[in-house]
Amino acid sequence: MSGHSKWSNIKHKKEKTDAIKGKIFTKIGREMTVIVKQGGPDPETNSRLKDCIAKAKANNMPNDNIERCIKKASGELGGANYENMTYEGYGPSGVAVIVEALTDNRNRTAGDMRHYFDKFGGNLGQTGCVGYLFDQKGVLIIDDEDGELDEDTVMMDALEAGADDVAPDTGCFEILTTPEAFSTVRDALTEKGYTFSTAEVEMIPQTTVKLTDEHDILMMSKLIEHLEDNDDVQNVYHNWEEE
Repeated sequence: MSGHSKWSNIKHKKEKTDAIKGKIFTKIGREMTVIVKQGGPDPETNSRLKDCIAKAKANNMPNDNIERCIKKASGELGGANYENMTYEGYGPSGVAVIVEALTDNRNRTAGDMRHYFDKFGGNLGQTGCVGYLFDQKGVLIIDDEDGELDEDTVMMDALEAGADDVAPDTGCFEILTTPEAFSTVRDALTEKGYTFSTAEVEMIPQTTVKLTDEHDILMMSKLIEHLEDNDDVQNVYHNWEEE
């Protein structure tokens, strides 16, 4: 648990300081478009949409943006048909990387992925080559930078709601669930007044890898930066334990 907690909180803090909110909103909007197209515009009957809305709110996406996206998706979609693609590969020194994308041109996206991995000291692998090194978990991060929350209360509330584990850390609590229990736990804690800075199902590395070579560290940072900056990429997961 401790290894994941450090990894997740590094990711969490990076996202908090990320100034490019517009790109985050665009990625969430694209995900929402696909979900509405597949399951309808009502979050009460489309649980994936309900989860996506919660994710959007955790990223401070304005309600107007969310409503506009749902309305647009339930009407004309502009002819774009996105499909989910997952790419797996290795970064420098064998760091495991999983990339989730939504694309309307799989050849373009696959070419981009191969280019990034090759350019920054890694290689794109076959489906399943690193997936077994990760577990799918619901991740809920509750901010507590002021230290106002009682640890025992948070832990009791989360476990009663069905969470698997609760890890207090500096300025926050990290709650893990199974993918199946994620929505139930999030909704139960929301009803108790908790708010989340992260609320989504993620791929969590079972173990992490440290890089000591400065060139490898630079190349791995560049690989993640370019992957995350690609418009087709929704999520990037890896098992590099950044210092």
